[in-house]
Amino acid sequence: MYRVGMDRLNYHHLLYFRVAAREGGIGKACEQLDLAQPTISGQIRELEAELGQKLFQRAGRGVALTEAGKLVFGYADEIFKLGQELRNALAGRAGARPSRVVVGIADVLPKLIARRLLEPVSRLADPVHVVCREGKTDRLLGDLAVHELDVVLSDTLPGPYLKIKTFTHVLGSCGLTFFATPKLQKRLKGRFPRLLHGAPLLLPLEGSPLRRALDGWFRANKVVPAIHAEIEDSALVKIFGQAGDGVFAMPSVVEGEVCAQYGVRVLGRAKGPLMRFHALTAERRVRHPAVAALVEAARGELFGAG
Repeated sequence: MYRVGMDRLNYHHLLYFRVAAREGGIGKACEQLDLAQPTISGQIRELEAELGQKLFQRAGRGVALTEAGKLVFGYADEIFKLGQELRNALAGRAGARPSRVVVGIADVLPKLIARRLLEPVSRLADPVHVVCREGKTDRLLGDLAVHELDVVLSDTLPGPYLKIKTFTHVLGSCGLTFFATPKLQKRLKGRFPRLLHGAPLLLPLEGSPLRRALDGWFRANKVVPAIHAEIEDSALVKIFGQAGDGVFAMPSVVEGEVCAQYGVRVLGRAKGPLMRFHALTAERRVRHPAVAALVEAARGELFGAG
């Protein structure tokens, strides 16, 4: 006989918590659910009592999720998404449920590279639901270790100080291409790479893989550019470059996309394996079909030709 014990999860409580977490507070959850604040607050307190964990904490004038709250929200979100998929399938509005791949993307990885790496997943015969999470590599590897991510895409390897067991799958390497607007290009004198000497440059922050590659190449070629700006976000670098604020560099494998999207021209190319890209997983063998497709296409199509 099945016995209902104290460990039974109340999904009404979980639903109210999920809405409050998603909407950023109990007040907005009241509007969304059309319920009084004491009702939702009471339901969430009961959920906290069931789980033995505080899910919200004070943050200024509002509330924020605790670490336990973040964990519970991730599971709650997945639970109710699965419930909706079940209803859709029973109503005949959907076929087989697509598989799901959760990808961590290092925040310094150029966004165009990330898109190109993930492109093969959309070509798989069976549909795949892709979830992308961006952040610092160390934090993403922590999520990978507890299986919240299926893979982490990065242009740097884990440091020796990080006591997390991961397996590295080399995707490939490429050189760098320098870009400028046509107007700025006319102002630059000489041939490449000497035309970069004293040119206004848009650089990533010191310590990033791209910055290290650029600094090493500048030293080897005795080029001293004038740093116009140092920008952490690669997408913002291209926006500044599109406006003509300076010369910028990107991995050569996305050269065509950069020119087409931002209206810039190629000044020259720094050849060689200056940038390296990796897929990091928690298991030695790549088991997820989407991750396997990503790795294979990167090695064969994206970086293989170079």
